[in-house]
Amino acid sequence: MLSDQNNDRPTQFRKVVFVLACGTSWLLYLHRYVFGLIKPKLETEFGLGETDLGLLDSGFSIFYAGCQVPMGLAIDAVGVRYMLTLSIFVWCIGLALHALATGTPVLVGGRIVLGAGQAGVYAALSRVTRNWFPASSRTTVQGWAAVFFGRIGGVSANLLVATVMIGIYGFTWRFAVYLLVMMGLIHTLLFFLLYRDSPRRHALVNDAEAALIEEVPDNAESADLKQTPRMTIREMFSHMTKRSTFNLLWLNAQTILSTIADNIFSAWIPLFLFKVHDLQFKEMGLYSALPLLGGACGGAFGGWLNDFMIRRMGDRRKARSYVGLAGKGMAAVLLLTSLYWYDDPYRFCTMLFFVKFFSDWSLTTTWGVVTDIGGRSTATVFAWNNAIATSGAITAPIMYGAIAEYVSWRWVFITGAAAYMVCALSWLKVSCMIPVIAEHDQQCEAT
Repeated sequence: MLSDQNNDRPTQFRKVVFVLACGTSWLLYLHRYVFGLIKPKLETEFGLGETDLGLLDSGFSIFYAGCQVPMGLAIDAVGVRYMLTLSIFVWCIGLALHALATGTPVLVGGRIVLGAGQAGVYAALSRVTRNWFPASSRTTVQGWAAVFFGRIGGVSANLLVATVMIGIYGFTWRFAVYLLVMMGLIHTLLFFLLYRDSPRRHALVNDAEAALIEEVPDNAESADLKQTPRMTIREMFSHMTKRSTFNLLWLNAQTILSTIADNIFSAWIPLFLFKVHDLQFKEMGLYSALPLLGGACGGAFGGWLNDFMIRRMGDRRKARSYVGLAGKGMAAVLLLTSLYWYDDPYRFCTMLFFVKFFSDWSLTTTWGVVTDIGGRSTATVFAWNNAIATSGAITAPIMYGAIAEYVSWRWVFITGAAAYMVCALSWLKVSCMIPVIAEHDQQCEAT
């Protein structure tokens, strides 16, 4: 029910929604990155090797990928409020199962439930930003909520769990996990109580704020904006030309390669510091947070850099491609260079800060290209690219686990650098000026 406040000045409840969205993204990565931190404990308690841990990471990714489309459909049908509340609750149960596990089967169940619970979260948050923020500021909101606070959630996992809870206060890893579960359940309750699927259905939102969000005149009649029906992946491909298909596949290829390289930072750095440098949790959490902090800074910087280069060059295609090429190329070179300090964990992780900074500034480039080429099917292109990228998240943990266990940790980083380099070169083939479906075909399909 819309508030009876009829003041000319808009209410500011969308700021509360912004905090809820950022908090959800932060919490998701905080909970997801815990597994990388407790791997040394799992090796000791359950007798697992790097290959076994890689398989557990892949199990998470398989269910994360497999549940994305069903969750997306459920979010469209039921709404964000109920489905995102359910998602957070389910992934908290999955995280709790990690701490409850006394054997591998329960641990596997925890990975599966965590992956399934987190699958639809960013699809839900994209709808949150569409429903609660004007189009003129929506991309900025998405950049902060999805990229910056997500990456900061990863940083927080390393510092809060490894350095503070386990390293300084001496909590057991299981007790630390239970505390994170409690944080998640509190956030679940707050989200359910405060969020509504439409500004016009919220008692604390007046007509002026609702009109501002919709970007229509204040005296417009109360109504939700008409949305174009979402195009399915099958419909999208049936309308694509050979040229647009190959362009989309090149975009998918660079996303897969980027996901493969980035898996080192999301899943393996803490265990590397423990196994190779014998660092305990206090130092391990601090050092492994450095590359994630670099990614947060790079993600925030990348959005500005894309817009600046487009204005400066006057050529959107070259600007996007050059930013993507430079970011991934620099990440590859710096990752190889960092091996010079391989035996010094502090300097090595400091170098990894810059590796991730350059790598993640191209993340917003990928999103920009999806928006540029997507047209009416932008949501479908995003879902397809995100789902196909998960193949990298499934493959990488198995590959890195085997390399670390049977070859050497140095080759883990060399393999990641190779993935970054090929990813950089793929940007020479990606064009943001080739629409997935020609504008004429989109108009015909819409009618």
